[in-house]
Amino acid sequence: MDIPVVIYTNPQFQRSDLTLDVIARLAEHPRIGYIKDASTNTGRLLSIMNRCGDALRVFSASAHIPAAVMLIGGRGWMAGPACIIPRQSVALYEFCKAGRWDEAMALQRRLWRINEAFARFNLAACIKAGLSIRGYDVGDPVPPQAPLTAEARKVVEMALRELT
Repeated sequence: MDIPVVIYTNPQFQRSDLTLDVIARLAEHPRIGYIKDASTNTGRLLSIMNRCGDALRVFSASAHIPAAVMLIGGRGWMAGPACIIPRQSVALYEFCKAGRWDEAMALQRRLWRINEAFARFNLAACIKAGLSIRGYDVGDPVPPQAPLTAEARKVVEMALRELT
């Protein structure tokens, strides 16, 4: 099978990270064509792009920097908040692809409210609550993760209300 593989690095949750040398070696594998990096370090992303070229296309895993990642040559982002703000996420992507950086940054700044809420609470709980607020009851996060408290849910709800 020729299924493409995405490397996913998330040092915050993995408690370790792949070095640039290891990433460059993995990029040589014919099925590995992408990396989703959650380091939030745009300098690291630029180093990966410089070392790997077109062999490894970069996606941001952090929703707070997608415009910056696209500006330096990234392909996009894969992040939880996009699940609850899909229209705004697509608009941001389209602005970036078209090189409309002023509009992209203005929208990126507006979307920051969602990221502030997500940074305060559990990511899965925020996504689940956000989907529920949007009318998609997907249940609670899987234990040991707890659902948002009523107060935390209000924070997510207010951030979403500001975007619509």
